[in-house]
Amino acid sequence: MPAGYKQTDVGVIPEEWELTPFDSLGSVIDGDRGTHYPGSRDFGSDGHCLFLNAGNVTKAGFRFGECAFISREKDEQLSKGKLKRHDIVLTTRGTVGNFAYFDSAVPFEHIRINSGMVILRNDSTALDTKFLYDLLQSHVVELQIERLTFGSAQPQLTVKGISKFAIVVPPFPEQCRIAGALSDVDAQIGALDQIIAKKRDLKQAAMQQLLTSQTRLPGFQDEWEVKKLGDVGVFSKGRGIKKDEVVADGLPCVRYGEIYTHHNDYLKAFNSFITPATAKQSQRIQKGDLLFAGSGETAEEIGKCIAFLGDEEAYAGGDIVIFRPVDQDSKFLGYLMNQSNAAKQKARMGQGDAVVHISASNLARLELHLPAQREQTAIAEVLSDMDAELAALEQRRDKTRALKQGMMQELLTGRTRLV
Repeated sequence: MPAGYKQTDVGVIPEEWELTPFDSLGSVIDGDRGTHYPGSRDFGSDGHCLFLNAGNVTKAGFRFGECAFISREKDEQLSKGKLKRHDIVLTTRGTVGNFAYFDSAVPFEHIRINSGMVILRNDSTALDTKFLYDLLQSHVVELQIERLTFGSAQPQLTVKGISKFAIVVPPFPEQCRIAGALSDVDAQIGALDQIIAKKRDLKQAAMQQLLTSQTRLPGFQDEWEVKKLGDVGVFSKGRGIKKDEVVADGLPCVRYGEIYTHHNDYLKAFNSFITPATAKQSQRIQKGDLLFAGSGETAEEIGKCIAFLGDEEAYAGGDIVIFRPVDQDSKFLGYLMNQSNAAKQKARMGQGDAVVHISASNLARLELHLPAQREQTAIAEVLSDMDAELAALEQRRDKTRALKQGMMQELLTGRTRLV
């Protein structure tokens, strides 16, 4: 052990750092456990107080996309779960271990939480709250959460267990330096997130304009033609490839669920592989094929499409409808098949309730507005250039996030000291 360090229950830390249970520094406050829930008569789309459920707290902090509100009167009737600025929220049931910080950037003044979450409130002048928030998201606390969580069907974490979280407490000035350094990296990540969001909006606008002929690229003036998808190619069906037939290394393949979870518009990388023996029972795909997901959970998502643009030997599993276009640009069609007009048509064609299906015969009836192939290619190049720019920004952001994780591991354990 290096000089100036000591062994503790959470590992080696500097001699002058303390290790203490959280309840000696702050309070753990439970959410409201009444009968109130979004959708009941107590809630509306707008109101005095935001009422959060566990789905509003993610690994990235608060998510305010789908919010419920209660009136001032209902807020005053409740006795638990009211947030104060600089409180930290922790999810404790179902998805356990997500944290969010109620700082000045949160655009709401009054917030309550329901059961399934707790409030961690710093009551000590010896503890910097931003440092605490960083520490709670570190490997030091993550291991404690894993150890204290119980239940398999619905994992849970108790108030008693949270109260005993072992908190590493450096001298206050060092806490502030650590929190400041990590905040600088957070600012970089936040700036990149904003740029990425703006670029995505620009791409969506470009797709809406270019794929509907509202905006034409220079040099193109010919009229677009209305055609049915079945008139510009032929259909076939994927087959085989069970979950237990996927191997770590082998021939690349696409399974229908991956179209929803891993791919957008065109296939950039494979996620699954099969043996040559399994491949003999499956359906090979060719460069330029479009792959439609033949099953899905909702009509709105049914028939999501990706274009296969590679030259390698690859295969498509069951519940995938394969379309091989003739004299068309496949990447352009990959973008076009997921745009709002095509998606609405596919939603009307979907059949089933618990699981929605769409067939090749239905997809063949999709009505498309198509330019000449040369213009299709030009549009696809513009959109794929925007995709490449987005991918580069996302890679840069992910590297910055990884840098922050490394900094947290060093700074929050005292391995690296800030002077």
